[in-house]
Parts: sequence; structure tokens; C-alpha cells
Amino acid sequence: MRIETSVTKLLGIDLPIIQAGMSWASSNSALPLAVSNAGGLGVLAAGPMFPHHLEEAIDEIKAGTDRPFAVNLPLYREGAEAIMDMLIEKRIPVLIASQGGPKKYVDRFKAVGTICLHVVSGEVHARKAADAGVDGLIAVGGEAGGHPPPELVSTLVLGRAIAKSVPDIPLILSGGFADGHGLAAALSLGAGAAQFGSRFMMSREARLHPAYQDLLVKAGVADTMVVGRGFGVIRVVRNRFAEEMAKAEADGLSDDQRRALFIASSLKAAAFDGDVSGGKVEAGQSTGLVSEVLPAAEIVHRIAAEYAQVLSALPTPISESNPRKISHVE
Repeated sequence: MRIETSVTKLLGIDLPIIQAGMSWASSNSALPLAVSNAGGLGVLAAGPMFPHHLEEAIDEIKAGTDRPFAVNLPLYREGAEAIMDMLIEKRIPVLIASQGGPKKYVDRFKAVGTICLHVVSGEVHARKAADAGVDGLIAVGGEAGGHPPPELVSTLVLGRAIAKSVPDIPLILSGGFADGHGLAAALSLGAGAAQFGSRFMMSREARLHPAYQDLLVKAGVADTMVVGRGFGVIRVVRNRFAEEMAKAEADGLSDDQRRALFIASSLKAAAFDGDVSGGKVEAGQSTGLVSEVLPAAEIVHRIAAEYAQVLSALPTPISESNPRKISHVE
């Protein structure tokens, strides 16, 4: 199956299904490889990776597929400049940059043919990124896991606002999508693709501790919460860490006290070591829409097939002059 959109044409992929770059979960070659080979865009998460491990993973992906893939790089991470130099040398097909401005990288990467996507959380940043010359945008709404926008504007509203603000640049929406219904919703809002994070965290190729995945499978749509307001909002599954952070905020503890509590916990503790009580179990609200762990390729194929089913089931307009269903608006 192929679904052609502005994003699939830009990236050279068959399906408008983007696997989010998720620290630890996709900080390996297996998950991006499976998604790219299935027709979507697999994304290698560089955030927690040592440079030599990142280079090895890129080589493994290149050896395992001739399809496009991306590397997600948080621009604030230690050694980001050296990593950018390596990514340019590797001539990666797609760069997804987040948490920083595009002017520091876009010309360098485009000079070697790399497609540049930039993560944004509002209209102003979207316009600035577009003016800086990025090839496409990823807009992240409040439902997303990890680092949603501080204002927590939903993807439904944020995505439409950005699509109207910068209508001429390919747009990917992220936050709240788990299946073909979500893909249909994203495309109907004006995007050219949807990005799926939590859905791929519950894939067999995701590098997550079994206890982490088990907690995600059991979580409902109301079982996440946001903490860290004022110095780095994250959305996590409710656990001891999250409840302690929420209490600290409710009790009015100082910024220093809350920050100390915040940095005492880590995503690695949960994702790698399996401490799903005291660690940061980052996940989006769409976690509650997923109830099983599947191979990543099967997830891609299911989303695409369900998308086709959704389209065929949508009501079609009825002409006032002719009370029969029509396939387009006259």
C-alpha cells in the first residue's frame, strides 16, 4: 500500500507514518530498521547515545535497508556539535532536530543532501523554522509523551493552527495518535503525516525494560500526568516519582527543591533498569489506546490498513439538488 502526501513525497517513503525518536526505546538500529523497511520513516534517537554507539547504529541501519531513515538529535545535548559533524559525514537521509534553533545546522545539512525536519510546539516557532529554511515541521501537541509544549495545547488545535500559519511547508503532527483513526485525523487537519511514539514504544523492537512496556500496556488514557512545570515539562505515567513531583508542586516547594526531586529520577532508571516506580516512565495519553506489544512492521501495516478502512467508512456528502451520495463536495 502507498499513501501519497506532501510528507511522503518529501521523504521518499510509502506511508505517512513516522516513528518518533524516543530516547532508549529507539536508541538502537532494530526499531528504525523495521519501520523504514515496512514503508514508514524509522527514527534513531541520538539523545542518550554515546557517539560511537550512534555511529554503529547508523551503519547497521544503512546495511539493513535502502529506505530513508532519520536521526533525531536534541540540540541541547552534550557534544551536539561533534555529533552533527559526524551525521554530516555519514550523510544521513533525514535529520530531525529538537530543542534548539535551526539556523545552527540547516545550511550544513542541506549542503550534503540531508532533509531537515524541525520539531516545534507553536505557531511562532513554526514560522521561524520555516523562514530558516527547514524542509518540514513536526508539531507536538499536549497529548504527547516526553516533552509536550508547556501550554499543553492539544494536537487537534495546535496542528490546525500551525497548518494555517505555515500552509506551504510539509507538516507532521505528533501527540495522541496510536492507530489508523489517528492517521486519518492528522491528515484531515492539514498534515502530511502523523508521528507515533507510544504505539512504537509497545513494539518488540523497542529497547525498553519489560517492566516499562508492561506498565504501558496496562495504562489507561487518564493514567499519565505532566510534571516539571517551570523547568522542563514532561508527560509520564503515574507512579511514585510522578506523585511526589505533583505533591511538591501542590505544596509550593521552591524551584530548587522541586528541581532536586526532578533530577534525582531519570528515564534511564525506568527504561533501562526497570525501576518503573521511581523512574520517569515517559509516555503519551495514547498509551491508553494500545493493549498489546507487536512487531513494529505489523504496527505500520495495521495503521495503514485501518486508515483505509476509516476512509471507506466516513460519511460522504449528499447534494441538495440530488439526494444521492456524492464522492466530492460540489
